[in-house]
Parts: sequence; structure tokens; C-alpha cells
Amino acid sequence: MCYHCAPAAGAAGTATSRRSFARFLAAGAGLTVLAACTPAAPEPVAPSSASPAASPSPSVTPATTTAEGTAAAPPPPEASPTPSPSLALPRQLSLTDPSSPWLVVNKHRPLVPADYVPADLVQPAIATTASGESALLNSTTAAAAEAMFAAAAQEGVAMVLASGYRSYGTQVATYNGYVASRGQADADTASARPGYSEHQTGWAFDIADGGGACSFQPCFADQPAAVWVKANGHRFGFVVRYPWMFHPITGYYYEPWHLRYIGVEAATDMVSRGIFTLEEYFAVDAAPGYL
Repeated sequence: MCYHCAPAAGAAGTATSRRSFARFLAAGAGLTVLAACTPAAPEPVAPSSASPAASPSPSVTPATTTAEGTAAAPPPPEASPTPSPSLALPRQLSLTDPSSPWLVVNKHRPLVPADYVPADLVQPAIATTASGESALLNSTTAAAAEAMFAAAAQEGVAMVLASGYRSYGTQVATYNGYVASRGQADADTASARPGYSEHQTGWAFDIADGGGACSFQPCFADQPAAVWVKANGHRFGFVVRYPWMFHPITGYYYEPWHLRYIGVEAATDMVSRGIFTLEEYFAVDAAPGYL
């Protein structure tokens, strides 16, 4: 039996085992190195509670647009109608009833009915150059005219009634005469169409002075009778119906001879306010021409 052989074999086995173990360690070390060089996967990050919440979008009312795409402006507020100065008076009367002294007759406002006839026509006790129906007025206007003529006479001013009531039939003939001689356009500035005349109401009349100077002419404005009634007529309820330079409102050129009764209270109020036309005083539309 060889005692030296067994130990040699064991030594060789031991050496072999040591080399295998060394290789194992080296391989493990390599894996460790590889693991250390490989980047770690990022961990998921939880949303921070400090992050601001999304703000809701503000609501916007869309603008109204026109067909062209531009923003439409809001409609302007409606203008309030001008109140009638006559509303300040304690008693209000009709502007459409022919029997009312506040009746407004003009080229936009015909009489209703067109052939109206006052029920109380009388002939006033005053000087007159008129005859027949033209010498008549309604009873209220007649009484006021008598008082006014008497007051003027006391101050040395003479005046006469030149033309009073005019019926519908008479107005037809009068207007047609103007049309025949001057044409309709010119006639409409000088004479009312039938059914549109203040003379038909009994509330209006024309005056002249005692000598007939400038009768129905613009120069009558300078005659004593015209000057006196312009300054004093309101004391008796009268106004000059068609004043100077107000034809765009009244529809007629200056007629200093044409007086209209509206009552002492209203006439005095008009004068005190500096108002010259019934259209302005009663807040009705201007009537420069027929509709």
C-alpha cells in the first residue's frame, strides 16, 4: 500500500476545489458589479398635494352680433314726449271737440265732422265790415270780442270785425278760388282746405282797423289795431294764431289779423311762458303741410 499516493490525490482534489470556489467568487463578484452598474428604475412619484387645482374658466356672455359680424349696440332709450305746458292749468279741455275752446285745427288735424256747424252762432255787438254768416261767431267768442273791442276803443284804438264764421260750403268756394288764381301749392299757404279752417269753428275771426289800412296785408302788423291786440288780446282770451316766422309749425305765414279764442287762462299762460303757437302750447305735432 502506498501511503504517499493518497495524500497526493487529496491535495490535488483540494486544490481543484479551491480553484472552483475562487471562480465562483469571481463570478459572483462580476454579477455584483453588473448589478451595481445597472440604473435603478425610477420610483413612481405621488402627486403633490401642494400642486394648485386647475381654475375653472370664467363664463363669458356672447355679444349680440349683426349679420355683418359686428357687435350690435343696445338700442337707445326712447325719448319721453314733451309734456304739454297747458297741463299746468287746473282745468283741462278737449283738443279735438269742435265745441271746445282748446280745439286745435291745422293741416294735420281736420274738423270732425268736416261739415261741423256751431250750435250757438250769434252776431256780436261790435263794428263790422262783414255781412251774412261772416258776421257771426259762437256765443263765447262773441262775448269776449265785445269786451275786447270796448277796451280798445277806450284807449283810442279802432278795430272792426272783417271776417268771422265761414261754413264748410263757403270754405269750398274760398279755397277753390285761391287754387284757380294761384295754384294749389300757393293756395295751401294762404287758405285752409275745406274742413280744416278755424273760421268754421266759430272760435276765430279776422280784424281790420277802422280805416281799412293794410287789410289782410303783412303791413297790418304795424297798424294800431294789430299792435294793440298783440299786446292785450290775451286779457280777453285771444292769441294771434299765425305769428311771424312760425309757419313751419302752423303751416301759414304771418297773419296779424287772425285772432283765435282759447280762454283768458290759457291765453295768459301762453304769453307768460313766451309760447307763440297752439301746437307748442298743447304739445301737438307741427303741421307745415297736409298729410
